Amino acid sequence: MSENAPHVEAATKNMVPWKERFAYSLSDFACNLSFQMVGTYLMIFYTDTFGISAAAVGTLFLVARIVDAFDGPFWGIMIDHTHTKYGKSRPYWLWFSIPFAVFCVLVFTTPNLSLTGKLIWAYVTYIGVDVLYSAVNIPITSILPSLTSNPQERVTLSTIRQFMGTAGATLITGITLGMVAFFGGSTTSAHGWFIWSLIVGVVVVLIFAFVFKNTHERVQTKSSRKSIPIKESLKALRRNWPWAIIIFINFIYWLGMQTRSQVTVYFFKYNMHDAGLASFVLSLQIVALVAVVLTPMTSKWIGKRNTMLGGMILACVGQLLLSVGANSLSVPMIIFATIVGYLGTGYVSGLIAVMLADAVDYGEWKNGVRAEGIVTSFSSFSAKLGMGIGGVITGWLLTTTGYVANHAQSAGALRGIELNYIWVPLIGFALSGIALMFYHVDGIEKKMQSDLAIKHAKENAEDDAD
Repeated sequence: MSENAPHVEAATKNMVPWKERFAYSLSDFACNLSFQMVGTYLMIFYTDTFGISAAAVGTLFLVARIVDAFDGPFWGIMIDHTHTKYGKSRPYWLWFSIPFAVFCVLVFTTPNLSLTGKLIWAYVTYIGVDVLYSAVNIPITSILPSLTSNPQERVTLSTIRQFMGTAGATLITGITLGMVAFFGGSTTSAHGWFIWSLIVGVVVVLIFAFVFKNTHERVQTKSSRKSIPIKESLKALRRNWPWAIIIFINFIYWLGMQTRSQVTVYFFKYNMHDAGLASFVLSLQIVALVAVVLTPMTSKWIGKRNTMLGGMILACVGQLLLSVGANSLSVPMIIFATIVGYLGTGYVSGLIAVMLADAVDYGEWKNGVRAEGIVTSFSSFSAKLGMGIGGVITGWLLTTTGYVANHAQSAGALRGIELNYIWVPLIGFALSGIALMFYHVDGIEKKMQSDLAIKHAKENAEDDAD
């Protein structure tokens, strides 16, 4: 047996205790409780409660994303420069969870201001919540390569994380309108939105405190024990095609998801004439948990790329079925189409983080530089850029087709809502599927992990000798 075999075997076994798996999964639960509320309901809150036009909201989303374009790489660089007794990624949950929660409340607060004042308030609070979201969300992905070097254990961790993240998204989107009405008397109540966002903010802070306490960065390499200069960390991206493909997919996938989620309430309120049905349909995200649970087994059987590709195909089918339901105003067809679509996206979301972790390994394997922060930070940048452009598309389509808040809509406006809800997401899912055809990491993963295990063992031995 090779003298390096024990190191390879140790890396392969590198399992994470169940308590820590659960704690890690709660990080995404907390993020989705807060940010899914923002992503799903902020546009209709701005237009129907705060009194800002759809066009102004669309412009806000675009400007916010331009400003926000720099925060993802910034936080990634900060993580790569962080070296504390708590690790590189983990401290950010301790430092920034409270500021993030505060801005999640402020963004749903309605001070009595002029229209200009309202816009300034919206810009400051929305950009603030975006920047601080990156501060607590990027560490969720950047810490994954440090939790374990076992490829299948990463899938397991990401699956559990996605399960809880989906549960958080399902919970918050399913009950928010009801809770706003409970505290404020109607779904457009400013007081109801403030009280409910405050409750959610407190819960988010408590969850992140638990996550921080119960996670550990156990994969220690020569790179992880020191700060990496920016110029050096950028080398990890050189010819890193797996990273480039996943970043593109993250961008176009979340563009489609955002356009759909932020007009869901519009679609059921105006196209289907049943606003209450929106909460039920959003709660159907829970079916995605079926796909999430099956992801480890499926990816082990057919590979991560093929599993995600299958999810994209299901998501496309779901959107096509939605068009049938929308044209016939068939609620059963819309429900069935939604279930099919959520099954597809359930396979997709959890694997994005795993493939980014693989891209960290690929960057080290090809370029000799392990930079968890900068490699994974672009996932936040690309997702939020996609969501921002999705917001612009939504605002532009609603405005150009004649949307008027809290009024019966024209045929053109109804068509604009339908374009956002069905066809823009379909294009995003289809382009993501095409990009996946060029992803080929699964075939080289075993050799890559074996080579890295030997490299890390040699580096650790040299450090011990020093």
